[in-house]
Amino acid sequence: MKVSVIGTGYVGLVTGTCFAELGHHVTCIDIDERKIQILKDGKCPIYEPGLQELIDRNVKARRLEFAHDYSSVSTSKTVFLAVGTPSQENGDADLRYLKEAAITVAKTLADNGIVVIKSTVPVGTSQEIKELIGKYTKGRYHLVSNPEFLKEGTAVEDFMRPDRVIIGHADPEAALVMEELYAPLVRQGNPILKMSNLSAEVAKYAANCFLATKISFINEIAKFCDLSGADIEEVRRGIMSDKRIGTHFLYPGPGYGGSCFPKDVKALASTAQKLGMNLAIVEAVEKVNQQQKIYMFVKILKHFKNDLKGKTFGIWGVAFKPNTDDIREAPAIEMVLSLVRAGAQVKIYDPVASDNFMAWISQFSEAKGKVKACLDKYEVLNNASGVVIMTEWREFKVPDFELLKANMKERVIFDARNIYIPHETEAQGFTYYAIGRQWK
Repeated sequence: MKVSVIGTGYVGLVTGTCFAELGHHVTCIDIDERKIQILKDGKCPIYEPGLQELIDRNVKARRLEFAHDYSSVSTSKTVFLAVGTPSQENGDADLRYLKEAAITVAKTLADNGIVVIKSTVPVGTSQEIKELIGKYTKGRYHLVSNPEFLKEGTAVEDFMRPDRVIIGHADPEAALVMEELYAPLVRQGNPILKMSNLSAEVAKYAANCFLATKISFINEIAKFCDLSGADIEEVRRGIMSDKRIGTHFLYPGPGYGGSCFPKDVKALASTAQKLGMNLAIVEAVEKVNQQQKIYMFVKILKHFKNDLKGKTFGIWGVAFKPNTDDIREAPAIEMVLSLVRAGAQVKIYDPVASDNFMAWISQFSEAKGKVKACLDKYEVLNNASGVVIMTEWREFKVPDFELLKANMKERVIFDARNIYIPHETEAQGFTYYAIGRQWK
């Protein structure tokens, strides 16, 4: 089948490349000519494990192409819209790019073509886009909602081995084509779930907001453990053994970030308000997450008696999670800004996200000259008063404590990811702070 994918971000590029891997002929389209040129030069513009190899193989096999024009749309059976829908200041999803892409697609769409919304969109968007397309095409067409459930860092695996595939539709003919596309991925028995477009849109938001709720919940319980004397690791094991609760997304940390959870929580709450309802739990999830992002900073302030002026801190990890270079809404942003605003200097190290982080942080005048990126995780500790663990990359989990002691001015570890065993870390000669842990 010939497929066009509009947008070459995480979702679009992974979707297009994986469909090519299944044997389809795919053209990935982006109006950003610079990004398309990077792809044509054989380089992947994002860091996602396994993606570069898939791109190389399918470009070589001539199943995968890249373009900044929409000419392939006229001969494609399915056209996926995978452009960004970022949050606006009021929390609403910004549908500008989606609408622009839909209009351009409509002008060249093949007769009986299928337009698939892969982007995360508020309930009712599918009908709006369907009507919009109808204004710019005279042919017959279908509109399908096909939300993505990809996790950055494991996106390729998630696409090739999906827990489920959701197809929102109003036409069985379009649904059958979508089933044909996804059939090779569900042969192990995982379901293809067909439903209305509205239900598919809500299912995406409900899934992400529920997972965000689990994160905020365990972070609240971890803070409660700090006050009550319980240990969050023991509590976590106690609740995860309940099959009704499960094991995923129950790790305390500095709050969630990335391109999905923050904007989806805000968007669902905003949509509910427009319908005359307050989603109290969802709104609380957002509030708790914002508070969690500065929770470890409060511990830093307390340790140094509210005086950070002239001190230097090393930050290990600035990506919002391991195995990605994505720093959008990363908790490390709030940590670094809080430190520099309190008068400290900051040195950062991340295996892949440092450049993105430095580009982002440069927009804040208060950070100018106070934040430096280093090429080695131990370099950031030279003359440091403390090291702050913000992303649980594997290379941070078994450090050379003797090298830490030799480099650091003060032997203090602020572990926002709880990756070390507290009493063993203190036995190495460090003062250790975690979230919700008890060991003394």
